[in-house]
Amino acid sequence: MINRLTIILFTILLSQLSLSSLLAQFQPGAKQIALSNSDVAASDDIFSLFGNPAGLSRIESRQFGIFYSPSPFGISELANGYAAINQPTNFGSFALGAMNYGFNLYRETRIQFGYSKIIEEKFLFGISAFYQTLSIKNYGTHNSVNLSLGGIFIVSNNLSIGFSLHNPLRENDYSSLTSNFRTGISYKPINDARIHLAVFKEINFPISISSGVEYDILKFFSLRFGIQNNPNTYSAGIGINYLFLQLDYALNSHQDLGLTHQIGLLINFSE
Repeated sequence: MINRLTIILFTILLSQLSLSSLLAQFQPGAKQIALSNSDVAASDDIFSLFGNPAGLSRIESRQFGIFYSPSPFGISELANGYAAINQPTNFGSFALGAMNYGFNLYRETRIQFGYSKIIEEKFLFGISAFYQTLSIKNYGTHNSVNLSLGGIFIVSNNLSIGFSLHNPLRENDYSSLTSNFRTGISYKPINDARIHLAVFKEINFPISISSGVEYDILKFFSLRFGIQNNPNTYSAGIGINYLFLQLDYALNSHQDLGLTHQIGLLINFSE
């Protein structure tokens, strides 16, 4: 019992020091994790709301998504889940999402709103705002508000450049959120394959580089692989697309904390 409690508290401490190193709290999407979050320039589903909100403009119809990581690094108390839905309109794409992380002693919840618009057919811009609550039993609750910004440049049908900025509003009091920036490129060497490369920088931590490859073996089946340094992680996953459903699975291996499984489901609604 003591050893288990020690692991839980130690992991929580790590999550507050470097959210990027755990890959468990603020970058949902089994597809994204399978690619080691290298697809900042290729964001194109509802989980763009939490990663690069500019990608919301690439969703052609209403889409609902859920993401769940049941036992990060073998610790069920760190389970986290997300749900989100978008609505494309003539004025841009709107999205609403929610997050829940932790257990009864330590919990984070979030409500997030997003908006994205295509500008001059070559540039996608997105912004999201969220309200987050951090609750620690016997220590109280902390509330915070922050933003995420993102953009994608469509260079050609095969090449795009993207960026995202998270939590630019700095607080004077305690917050579990740190400012971070990600930029990258995505390239399609052939119709059924895409290569991603991204650079990630979080305040007070070294630069992290990630890359990923996804290949559509069949019309309804995709393979994905990713790698990242600082920390060193390896990831892989699959995607199954059938009619209006997309089921994604990811396996992520952390250099110190071990394996983590994630699953995601997307439902596309016809207009």
